Amino acid sequence: MSNFKFLLSDPSFAPFAEVAMSAEKILHIDPAACILNCRRSMEFAVKWMYSVDKELEMPYQDNLQSLMTREEFRSIVGPDIWRRMDYIRMKGNNAAHNTGKISEAAAMLCLENLHIFLDFVAYCYADEYTETKFDPKLVPTGVAPAPAPQTPDVDLQKLIEENKKLKEQLTARREEQQQTYVPKPLDISEY
Repeated sequence: MSNFKFLLSDPSFAPFAEVAMSAEKILHIDPAACILNCRRSMEFAVKWMYSVDKELEMPYQDNLQSLMTREEFRSIVGPDIWRRMDYIRMKGNNAAHNTGKISEAAAMLCLENLHIFLDFVAYCYADEYTETKFDPKLVPTGVAPAPAPQTPDVDLQKLIEENKKLKEQLTARREEQQQTYVPKPLDISEY
């Protein structure tokens, strides 16, 4: 079982779903690697959104910070999800550049925040949506991690070209679905 298995029902979500599932598998073994994979999965999903949503225009740079801070992007995801995403981004940068110990609680919060963001992506863009809730009990404990999928970095221009035909359809679906999305409360205090 996995908190991210729901994403596998839509083949276009597979690249970021697999990385999210890998992050979940290694939480208790390597919290820093878990956070890095959360950030990577989130970046793949953000780039995918840019490739399928006509409201999102490519900024000059396609790094995660530039993509996330565009006003159009922030208005789509809303302030609650954006703060959750920024937490993952900052913790990911911290895990990549600092040698200090990363707590399992911080990694678990990254997983939960990633789940909420990817649930929003599925809510807005999937053909069919079934609500899922993050369950910490689904995170494997003390098991050897499966080999991480070898997913290359996302070539954003190639992704945009591949998804050109979907842009109108998925933007319309997101615009319709986004209006009824109910954000999950931001409660970081328990971690």
